[in-house]
Amino acid sequence: MIYHVSKSGSDQNPGTQELPFLTIQRAADIAAAGDTVVVHEGVYREWVKPKNGGLSRDLPVTYMAAAGERAVIKGSERAEHWQRVEGNVWKTTIDRRVFGDYDPFRTEIDGDWLVAPREHKVHTAAVYLNGRALFEAPSLDKVFRPERWEKSVYETWGGREEKLIDPAASLLRWYAETGEEETVLYANFQGADPNAALVEFNVRKACFFPERTGINYITVRGFEMAQAATPWAPPTAKQWGIVGPNWSKGWVIENNIIHDSKCSGISLGKEETTGDNDFTKWGRKPGYQYQLEAVFKALSAGWNKEKIGSHIVRGNKIYDCGQNGVVGHMGSAFCEIYGNEIFRIGTGHEFYGHELGGIKLHAAVDTYVHDNYLHECTLGMWFDWQAQGLRVSANIFAGNDRDLFVEVSHGPYLVDNNIFASAYSFDNASQGGAYVNNLVCGLFNHYPVLNRATPYHLPHSTLPAGTAPVYGGDDRWLQNIFVGGGEEGKFYGTSEYNGSPSSLEEYIARVRSLGYGDLEQFEQVKQPAYIRGNVYLNGAKPFEGEAGCLVSGESAEVTIDRRADGVYLEMTLPAAMFGLEGEAVTSGLLGMTRISEGRFEAPDGGDIKIDTDLVGEAFAGTVLAGPLQRLHAGKNRVKIWDFEGK
Repeated sequence: MIYHVSKSGSDQNPGTQELPFLTIQRAADIAAAGDTVVVHEGVYREWVKPKNGGLSRDLPVTYMAAAGERAVIKGSERAEHWQRVEGNVWKTTIDRRVFGDYDPFRTEIDGDWLVAPREHKVHTAAVYLNGRALFEAPSLDKVFRPERWEKSVYETWGGREEKLIDPAASLLRWYAETGEEETVLYANFQGADPNAALVEFNVRKACFFPERTGINYITVRGFEMAQAATPWAPPTAKQWGIVGPNWSKGWVIENNIIHDSKCSGISLGKEETTGDNDFTKWGRKPGYQYQLEAVFKALSAGWNKEKIGSHIVRGNKIYDCGQNGVVGHMGSAFCEIYGNEIFRIGTGHEFYGHELGGIKLHAAVDTYVHDNYLHECTLGMWFDWQAQGLRVSANIFAGNDRDLFVEVSHGPYLVDNNIFASAYSFDNASQGGAYVNNLVCGLFNHYPVLNRATPYHLPHSTLPAGTAPVYGGDDRWLQNIFVGGGEEGKFYGTSEYNGSPSSLEEYIARVRSLGYGDLEQFEQVKQPAYIRGNVYLNGAKPFEGEAGCLVSGESAEVTIDRRADGVYLEMTLPAAMFGLEGEAVTSGLLGMTRISEGRFEAPDGGDIKIDTDLVGEAFAGTVLAGPLQRLHAGKNRVKIWDFEGK
C-alpha cells in the first residue's frame, strides 16, 4: 500500500493520493511491512511514533518526502501573541497543556558525564527566532541586561579552550517562569518584532522515534527534521535523537536535513532498561562501572547482530545540535554511516560534557564510517569503548576543535584515506589501531589508560572475549603524510612512540627479561609500534625505529577551500616524497592485534585490501603516501567533496 499525507488532508480520509491523511502519525498507526508513506509539502508539528516495522531490508516500511517537495517535521510549536515589556524584551504566555507529560522548560540537561554548567543548569527547552536558536539566560535579569559572551567558559577534557562564539548571537536570550497551568516566556530579540517573525519553542522529545523497541526495518528518507527537545545522551542512559530506531534493527536514515536538536540529531543508541543515568542518580559506583554493567545487561537482554543494529545512515545534512550529530551505544554496531555532512555540533557551548561529537559511538563493532565531511564541530568523531572491526575511511575533517578520538578500545580498528585538516588531529587512548594513507595536519596525543579495563569481543560478534586496560601502542602507521605544527610541547608525527619495540617478538623478549611475573611485567613495557613508509613535513618527527620514511623541512601549505560546488584540497608537496615506493596495504600486512588477537578484516571475515584512495581512484603504479594518488610535486588542487553528488 502507498499512503499519502498532506496538510490539506484529514485523518478521517483513507490516505489515498486524492484523499490523503492530515498527519504522518495517522499513517504510522497502520503502515506495515512493504508499505510506503508519502508525505507532501508542509510543516508537520508532531512526533511520529511508528507502530509497525518491516520484515527485512527488502520489505521495510518506508516514510518519504514526496519528490521535489519540502516536508518538514518539527518538534516545536509557534509562540505568538507577544507583548513588549521593555526595550528589546518581550513576553508571551504558554498553556502548559501543550507539553503533555514532558515539559522541556522544567527538564534540565543533566546526567552522567555532564560537566557544566552545574549551578544554573540549562533546560532541554529552546526558543527560535526565524529558525535561529536563542540562548537560555540563567535569570530574568540577564534577559533585560545580557552580557556579551566572547567565549565559552567551558573547556574540553584535555584542557583546551573551546572556540569563540558569536558575541552578537549570545545577546539573543530567553528565560521562562513556569507555573502550574501557564509558562511565561521572556525573550530579548535584539530589535526584532516577534509578532512579525516566526518564533518557535520546542515541545517534543523527538520527531521520528518509536515508543517501543524492536520496530525493525524502517526507511526514513528526504525529510527536514528539526527543533526537538532531546535530553542529554550518555552511554549509560536511553539515547534520544530527533530521529532514531530506539533499539531496533535495519533502519535506513537517508537524504534528510536534521538540525537544531537540543542534544542529539540521529540516535542509534541504548535503551533505558540497561541503565538510566544511575551514576548521577545514585553515585554508589563510578560511571565507568555502570557503563560496564550496561554492556553485560544488554547482552542478557539480547544485544546481538540478529536483533540490534545494522542501520544505514547516509546522505544526510546534520547541523546545529548541542551534543551529537550521530550518537549510539551498542545499537550502533554493524552499521554503515556515509556520505553525510555534519557541522556545528557542540559549538553553542550552553552546556558541556564528555559525550560531544559530530559522531560519538560506543561499541562500534564492525561499523563502517566513510566518505563523510565533518567541519566546525567541537570534536569530529569519537569512538569510545569496544571499537572493534571499526573502519573509518575517506572522511574529511576540517575546522574542528579536534578531529578524531579513539578511546579505551583494543582493536582491531582501521583508519585509512582520511584528511585530518584541523590543528588538533588525534587523541589516541586505545590500542590495536591501523592508520594507513591519511593526511594528518595537526597534533597527535597518544596515551595509555590503565585504570579502566574495557571489553573486547569475539570476531564480528557482541560476545565478550575478555576485558583489558589500554597499555597504549600495538598500533600501525603506514604511508601517512604528517604536516608539522608550531604548538610548543605537542607531538606532530609518530615520535611519541619512541621507546616502543618494533615487533611482537621484541616486545615479548622485553617482558620476559624482567624475570618471573604476570600482569605487573606487561605494565612496564611499551607495546610494539609498526611504523614505516610515512612522510614528515614542516618539522613533523618520525618514530625513532622507522625505516623507509621521508623527513623534509619543505612547507606543505595545506588548505581546505570550500566552494559552492564542493570542497577542494590545496597542497604543495616536495618532489622527494614521490620517490617513496609504497604498496596496497592488506590484512596480511597489518597482522594481528596483541590483546584481542583479531585480524584487520572485513565484517564477513574476508581480507581487506586498500587499493583505492579518498576520491575512489584505483591505485596504479607506485603507491603514494597519503589519501590521494593523483598528485604531483609542487602545487596541487583536488576536489575532495562534491555537494551535488551527496
